[in-house]
Formats: sequence, C-alpha cells, structure tokens
Amino acid sequence: MARMGDVLAGFHAAWEFESDSVLIRFERGIRTPKLFQALGERRIPLDAIAAVTLTPGKRGTVVLRAEPRAGADPLMEAAAGQLKDVCDPYRLVLPAERETLAEYYADELRAMLSPEDTGPAERYLVQAPETPLQFKAYDGKASFDGKSVAFRWFWTGASSTKWKAGDQSFAVSDLCGVEWRSPEVFEGHLRLLRRETGVAQPAQADQDPAAVVFGLGYGPVHESLPFAAAVLAAVRSGGPAAPVADGAVAVAAAPRARRDPADIAERIRHLGELHEAGLVTDDEFSVKKAELLAEL
Repeated sequence: MARMGDVLAGFHAAWEFESDSVLIRFERGIRTPKLFQALGERRIPLDAIAAVTLTPGKRGTVVLRAEPRAGADPLMEAAAGQLKDVCDPYRLVLPAERETLAEYYADELRAMLSPEDTGPAERYLVQAPETPLQFKAYDGKASFDGKSVAFRWFWTGASSTKWKAGDQSFAVSDLCGVEWRSPEVFEGHLRLLRRETGVAQPAQADQDPAAVVFGLGYGPVHESLPFAAAVLAAVRSGGPAAPVADGAVAVAAAPRARRDPADIAERIRHLGELHEAGLVTDDEFSVKKAELLAEL
C-alpha cells in the first residue's frame, strides 16, 4: 500500500499522496506552464476525484491523470474543457521507464476512491485561488477582492459602449455565474453573469460592461482563469446558482443573440488576418469561421 507522504515526481509537478487527498506541487521554471506556476500547489481531496487513468504520452512518456468530479473544482468548471493538455493541472507526465511505478500509484489511488463519489459534486471540494486577484485584459483591468469584481476601462481598447457606461463594480451577491473563454482562441473574454431578470446582456463581450475581452498578450490563461475560478467559487458559496437542468453544475451560459451580417463579415476578415499572420492554425480558422457563419 502507498504510504502517507509518498511522492511521485514527474515533469513540472510532483504528487504527494496523503490519507484523504493528493497534494500537487508545481515546479517553477521557464519550461513549466505559467498556469502551474501561478497555482503553486493544490490539494485535491479524494472525494473530488472520480477516476484515475494511466495512458501513453508523447515522446516516450506516460500520463497519470486524476479525473475530477463535475462540480468539484471551480478552476476546471470555469475552464469548461478549454485547457490544453499541457496546462491540465490533473495530469502528471512521467518518463516511460517509470510506467510500472506510475501504474502502482494509479492502482493504489483507485483503491482509495469511494464508488459513491463519481457523480457531480453538490459543492466545490477543491479550494479556489486566493484573493485578491487582478489581471489586465485588452479593454480594461479586472480586480476581485473576494466580495466584488471591478472593471476599469482602458481608453486604448474599450468600446464606446463601455466608455459611456463607465467603470463597473459588481457585488458577488448580484452575480449568478461566470463565462470564461480562453484567450488562446478567437474572441476570448471573461463575462460576469448577473442575476437581474428581464435584462438581456449583449451577445458581444466587447459591448457588454459586465465583460472584459482578451487580446494577444492580454488576459493570459494563468491570470484570467484563476480569477474566473475565484469569482465562480464566491458566487457559488454566496447563494443559489442559476437554475440548471438535470442537476448539472456547469457554468451558466449567457444568451446568444443573432448578429448583424456586417459584423460577422468583419470578424471573419479579422480572423483571416490572424490566420495569415500565423496566430491561428488552419483547424482553428475553419472551426471558428464555421461558428461565425452559423450565427447568421
């Protein structure tokens, strides 16, 4: 049996096995993903883990992964499946020659999991990133002190709609969720979903005073995702979340309105420029273009 305090070290991280949790400590270094460096370390309770897998990796490696339960970790809930494998904090990559050792720990970890703890969690079990938090987006600076979120607009990036609305402050009690779109894809943004009824939020984040938009070098994953997770955890703990179907615990989604054809054409043109500049891959260009055309 694995002993309390046993450590399994891999690339960029080490897992320490304890009686009721796994403590993941991330390395600091130029090759370590910035998200891992920002997280520092994370304690994952065993009841937050649904399953454990061991699969072949790339270039002579194996990957040990703890599959988090839906609704157990605000960071993964905010990410909503958008993290690249290299930035997945639940993956431990090891040299292939350590496969036997990794398999041993995978089996031991599986044996410690309860069959009852595989469905969606009723509350967050993994601690959210600590506040205060802040980051710079393309059109403004976002800050969160644990009680309210503030957006201060930049004159160089904010739309006229946001300038007219002025700097914004949102109490956690007035929010029902968070919508995060990775800055590594076209139209990345962080949008706060409000509890107000009968008030439709603009479909476009750059026109929504309750959202900040990302750009190349603005709103990076390692700053904006922990921020989104902390806000989401505060919203969840501060009151009932927005209604969801069949017990789902996903981040609430904002309603999407049909866009103006001229706006779609302009965004496709901009997407084409990013593609030609090599900032968007062929696949990303095709997928995003199809998404934009589907909104007509």
